[in-house]
Formats: sequence, structure tokens, C-alpha cells
Amino acid sequence: MSFTSRESSEIESANAGGKQPVVFVHGLWLLPSSWAHWRQTFEDAGYATLAPGWPDDPETVAEARAHPEVFAGKKVQAVTEHHLEVARTLTRKPALVGHSFGGLIVQKLAGEGAAAATVSIDPAPGRGVLPLPVSALRSSSPVLRKPANARRAVTLTPEQFRYGWANNLDDEEAATLYDEYHVPAPGAPIFQAAFANFNPGSETSVDFEAADRGPLLVVSWEKDHTVPHAISYAAYKKHRKNAGVTEFHEIPGRGHSLTIDRGWPEVAKVALDFVSRFAPASA
Repeated sequence: MSFTSRESSEIESANAGGKQPVVFVHGLWLLPSSWAHWRQTFEDAGYATLAPGWPDDPETVAEARAHPEVFAGKKVQAVTEHHLEVARTLTRKPALVGHSFGGLIVQKLAGEGAAAATVSIDPAPGRGVLPLPVSALRSSSPVLRKPANARRAVTLTPEQFRYGWANNLDDEEAATLYDEYHVPAPGAPIFQAAFANFNPGSETSVDFEAADRGPLLVVSWEKDHTVPHAISYAAYKKHRKNAGVTEFHEIPGRGHSLTIDRGWPEVAKVALDFVSRFAPASA
């Protein structure tokens, strides 16, 4: 599998520097650049950071909006395999931090033994995670209401973004986040998640009981419409069967945008504190 020049540079830098690497995995409707503040926070704490894209991700929001077709058809397993290749190319086993579908992907990577520690933030549901709250159905309806969207890229309207991502924010901040971060996304992963429990071979399956999974933290936002508490907590309960450390943390009063909105430092600290316990920068 090939890496972009940016990804190759980040891998080479992490390997050359010898610091504990942390790999950030974004979800739908965002790009790797959405982790910029987080990366600086972790680098200030002594880590080497990487933010690989999903295969064929454009580098900028402007490029992504100009060429939405590049997102069409991307599926969970191909994205997982790309990030697994990144992890295996590193000389030190990385800590993993993922949000939304990125939160599901880091769980899959941990199940492959690829993680020194894992933080799964508002994870999209994998196979076996059963709750399906009304708000999650409404948030995914812009994709699921048209079966052809399984082969297309989908862009949310500002109103759809407001409901699914920015319901706890004022209108000004919601509009700013939409303008600065929102990009088209493949519809396929949402269909994969929606029908996972009817498909024994679903690409969303996670090895919850993998012996070499490593420590894992699930983080949930109390007011999240896209991945409500019930979904995150159900994933946590599945992981509790694992012999490794499994923890759950809920951020009160916040929604799905918390990795990019004004509240991001709060959850970044939660993630950094967990990673520091099990994959310290100085080790």
C-alpha cells in the first residue's frame, strides 16, 4: 500500500526521532488537518504525532470541496488496512486516537495488536453494538435515505451539520466549524454500520477480546446526536470482556464536534492523560 508524501514524511520523522508515536484517525466529514490542535498538544507533551488520511484524501478543505468524487466508495476495511500499514511501518507501536468512524477504526486496529494504547472518541458502532437511538437515525438519514449514496460522496447541508455535529453550539460557532472543517464523505461506511448486525462478515467487526488489544478508553459526549451515549457505552461494555484495561469517560454537555470546537482542549487532555499512563512519552 502506498503512502502520500506527507504520510511518508511523518513516518520517517517519527522513526528517526525515537519518540513514542501517536496516530490520529479522523472520521467522516473531516480531514487529517482537523487534528492540528491536538497534534500540537501531544507534541508539546513529548510525543511524535501522525495523522494519516483515508486513501485518496485531499490535503485541504478547498480541494475536497472541489473534488467530492474522490471520497466515493471508501469502505471501512480499506481505511483500516491503510492505517494498519502505517502502524506497522513505525518502529515503535503507536498509541491511537480516533473520532467517530476513526474511533471504530482504532478499535479494529487495537484488535489487530497494533496499539500501545487506544482512545476511541464517540465511536461509530461496530458489529454487535446494538443501540440505535432516534437522534443517530436522524443524523445518518441524509445518507441512508438514498440507497445510491452507498456509492457516492455526501455533503451535509449547514442545517444537517448543525443537528448532527453542532447541536450544543451557538449559530456563529456552528457556521464557522462548517466553513473551516466540513468536507464531503463516503456514504458507504454509514451503510456498513447500519446493516452490520445483519451481516456476519461486516467490515465493522471488532475483535473485542483480542489478547494483545492493549489499554483502551472510550470517550462519549453527553449531548452527541450522531453517536449518542448509548452507542458509546455499548461499545465500552463489549470491550469490558477483554482482559486489558478498559475505561469509559463522558464529557458533560458537549456534542459530536468536540474534537474541533471550542471545547477540544478538555477532551484532548482526557486522551493525553490516558495515553501518558500507558504509553508515556519518556519511555
